[in-house]
Amino acid sequence: MEKICVAVRVRPAASEESPNAAHWKVESNCISLHRSLGTPVSGASYAFDHVFDQDCTNSRVYELLTKDIIRAAVDGFNGTAFAYGQTSSGKTFTMNGSENDPGIIHRAVDDIFQKIQMATDREFLIRVSYMEIYNEEINDLLTVENQKLQIHESLERGIFVAGLREEIVNSAEQVLKLIQLGEVNRHFGETNMNARSSRSHTIFRMVIESKGKETSSTDYLSSDDAVRVSVLNLVDLAGSERIAKTGAGGVRLKEGKHINKSLMVLGNVINKLSEGAKQRGHIPYRDSKLTRILQPALGGNAKTSIICTVAPEEVHVEETKGTLKFASRAKRITNCVQVNEILTDAALLKRQKLEIEELRKKLQGSHAGVLEQEILNLRNDMLKYELEREKLAMELEEERKSHRERGQCIREQQMGLDNSNSVVFSGSDTNSSQVQEIVKQSLQEESSESHSMGQEDAFKTPTFKPVPNSFVVKRSHYSRQPEYSPLPGAFNDFADEDTWLKMNKGYIADLDSLHITPARKVQSFPSSVETPVSSKFSA
Repeated sequence: MEKICVAVRVRPAASEESPNAAHWKVESNCISLHRSLGTPVSGASYAFDHVFDQDCTNSRVYELLTKDIIRAAVDGFNGTAFAYGQTSSGKTFTMNGSENDPGIIHRAVDDIFQKIQMATDREFLIRVSYMEIYNEEINDLLTVENQKLQIHESLERGIFVAGLREEIVNSAEQVLKLIQLGEVNRHFGETNMNARSSRSHTIFRMVIESKGKETSSTDYLSSDDAVRVSVLNLVDLAGSERIAKTGAGGVRLKEGKHINKSLMVLGNVINKLSEGAKQRGHIPYRDSKLTRILQPALGGNAKTSIICTVAPEEVHVEETKGTLKFASRAKRITNCVQVNEILTDAALLKRQKLEIEELRKKLQGSHAGVLEQEILNLRNDMLKYELEREKLAMELEEERKSHRERGQCIREQQMGLDNSNSVVFSGSDTNSSQVQEIVKQSLQEESSESHSMGQEDAFKTPTFKPVPNSFVVKRSHYSRQPEYSPLPGAFNDFADEDTWLKMNKGYIADLDSLHITPARKVQSFPSSVETPVSSKFSA
């Protein structure tokens, strides 16, 4: 556990005040309010990790407050540094500085690349992004088109802003150019207290990834085999303001309301975190996008430093007291800081090899050889069973595929038969039951004919398929007769010539074409059985 580092910086006075006015006095790491005669005000004395007076430079602030966090970020620790205070108290100057006295962001970038050049045993990849929170909307300062971005959270990346542009950089000069590009797109405005007042919170973020360079020895696992990923947030907050002093109206009034609301939520989060773990209850990180993004830095896994800027004028005494109370509560917050390491596949493999070697050493002197042989046999058996299982699974899949294909083919054939039957019988007046009966009788006759043809001694009689609406003769029972031509039993079963021609549509048999075999015995119709004649003649 590690406490947040908190410091207070007093900016130079904007104008000379009366010697009888109350003033803030800086002594060592304490700041207190004194009356005009030098008498301290009761309950208005505060102590912090560092207190910087009006003559302090950005270089000293960085060395004492932020340098350790920046270097820890290179080693894999998350880090955050932000400035808090009322409007026109010197936050932007502390973070960005000037050409003669660069601020924390510029010095941090230079320090990071100097430390990377000195680390010859590791490889680095750095990505930067720059965003602002304006009227509770997240805008990308590096890409104007990326507006109103959303905050997401995942196990792999933690809390992040989706759609935010990230640039891979390899030099401090490249980073500073991106910062200048972002400053052009940032929202500024003029108020009665500041000619160039920040109207949005800005977050400059650097993601630092590093891994150890490969060495010749690969027998043991070292921490260099893991990839370290750290996130560094450098935040310049907009200042809290009173409408009566700033004289804001219209757009400036709306901006001031959003700024004060987000800072109030930040104060509530600090209040909750400063309480004990049992009393704090719910922490309202999600009430503001600023606190949601800074959630890991506030009570999470990050080294955090806060620089609170105050104005020394008597007119701002109440605002200064509020800032110092905020800093006092933040000083009680503790974070759980640890290196962020991600094991690669190679590192996991090395770790497994190391564990195997340790087990081998423990087994030395015992039945290690027998155990290893048994383990090898078991592995071979498992491999054989696995191959057999895969083979059976493949065969089963092929069988299922063939079964599906056969079923599909049968269904297609059935559909074809159904379609052909519907086409054949679609124009007939005969109903479906009559059609089925006709087809059944036809099949029975064909089967009986094929059976009779298979017998050599059977009498072969020509058969004709019946034609609808025509005369049909059916021979019934046969009987053995003497060897002479058959004679009719009754003459009324015979038709005259004209009727015969009408019945057979003018057909006359050619007697010369008939071949009579005298050696074969003939059969005649019995006189007692009448030949059935259809009752319907064709015209």
